[in-house]
Amino acid sequence: MHRPARTVRTVAASVLLAVALSGCDGGVRGTPGGSGLHDPYFPKAGNGGYDVAHYDLALDYDPAAHRLTGTAVITARATQDLSAFDLDLKGLDVRDVSVEGKAARFHRAGQELTVRPHGELDEGETFTTTVRYSGAPETVVDPGGAKEGWLRTGDGAVALGQPVGSMAWFPGNDHPSDKAAYDISVSLPADGKLTAVSNGELKGVTSAEGRRTFRWHTAEPMATYLATVAVGDFQVTRSTLKNGLPVYVAVDPALAKASEPVLGKIPAIMEWAEENFGPYPFSSTGAVVDRIDGVDYALETQNRPTFPGEPDTSTLVHEIAHQWYGDSVTPKSWRDMWLSESFATYAEWLWEEDQGGRSAQETFETVYRGEGDNGTDIWAFPPGRPSSAAVISDAPVYDRGAMVLHKIRQTVGDDAFYDIVQGWAAAHRHGNASTADFTAYVEKKAPGKDFTDIWKTWLYGEGRPAHP
Repeated sequence: MHRPARTVRTVAASVLLAVALSGCDGGVRGTPGGSGLHDPYFPKAGNGGYDVAHYDLALDYDPAAHRLTGTAVITARATQDLSAFDLDLKGLDVRDVSVEGKAARFHRAGQELTVRPHGELDEGETFTTTVRYSGAPETVVDPGGAKEGWLRTGDGAVALGQPVGSMAWFPGNDHPSDKAAYDISVSLPADGKLTAVSNGELKGVTSAEGRRTFRWHTAEPMATYLATVAVGDFQVTRSTLKNGLPVYVAVDPALAKASEPVLGKIPAIMEWAEENFGPYPFSSTGAVVDRIDGVDYALETQNRPTFPGEPDTSTLVHEIAHQWYGDSVTPKSWRDMWLSESFATYAEWLWEEDQGGRSAQETFETVYRGEGDNGTDIWAFPPGRPSSAAVISDAPVYDRGAMVLHKIRQTVGDDAFYDIVQGWAAAHRHGNASTADFTAYVEKKAPGKDFTDIWKTWLYGEGRPAHP
């Protein structure tokens, strides 16, 4: 059959394009990784096609000019044959991108940084991506109205990432389901006052060419939203617990005196938490206390929670408990956030009970009657099914989630309950888990007990459940 020359040229061009996209091996295999993970509340958060193992972030920050310059080296494993992949990065200017040392084409569209490697990446292949970027970091306002991202303070900045603020200061796979190790170095003007605090352990401080560089290392897997940097004139205290665990506390000097009585309880709270929740999952602990305008929430940033002002004891207990539930056992998606917040809230109830205050049952009854801090707002939606992204940090996720845990405790008794609590933390240590994982785990660990009403009514039911 004779084909017109126009058709022959079109076919030839298509073949050449296919060969080019396949890395010149004559066959098309790779496809672009997804530009989002279809999270129920943040569908564009995260990216498909790869799994990050390590972030190496070299940051240089000028507080006076509010300018951040960064180099991110991201080590990942391809989970499919990849012709392209996305990173999450909001704002900032990208200077260049390379993959495995070779320049890569890239494209920006909203929060998506699409990278096209020089050659195809094979499924199972480990590869490194280097992104060089700079600019004035943006403040991110989440759907609930809270500020996050790289937030300016009076003398520096604090980076807070829940739920999607980390993309404002480094490119990454910004979803809780992809956890990685981190090395973060921060260079600042060497005026002798400014300190940079981050997650993990401080590995060294060096000075050169008018800059001081602070190097931090986090070996245990960490979700992007838990990564932090705090820059400022801090009063720093280093100590160790009785078991030798390092404690690193950084406090704005103006808040030091007011914070001291509560921060002094860190050793006692840590000891109590290990007795209740099992071995501490990380290699250091501590806190960061700073003045952050427009922020009214504390965050469980891994190893050392961040507080926007002097903390109270309940909040410190809450954020330390998160190191087990939220940081080590991290929700698979933002729909599962109650698994993090319910445990941290119930820890507050347990701490009060164990310190001779109200029992957890008394707190439960107070909350049920609407006499707690959040009144009847706790019945706005079920904790296992928030109505929108704007409410995933609202009262039902916290207080009503804690009520679910208390109902489990009532059903199985104290001994079995603490076995479940500790076993859950151990079974998913440094991993991710969903609500379905949790309900299945509880049922497996308490055979013969009926949890149908707890799941149906307290976890997923609409409105205020009947309660004798």
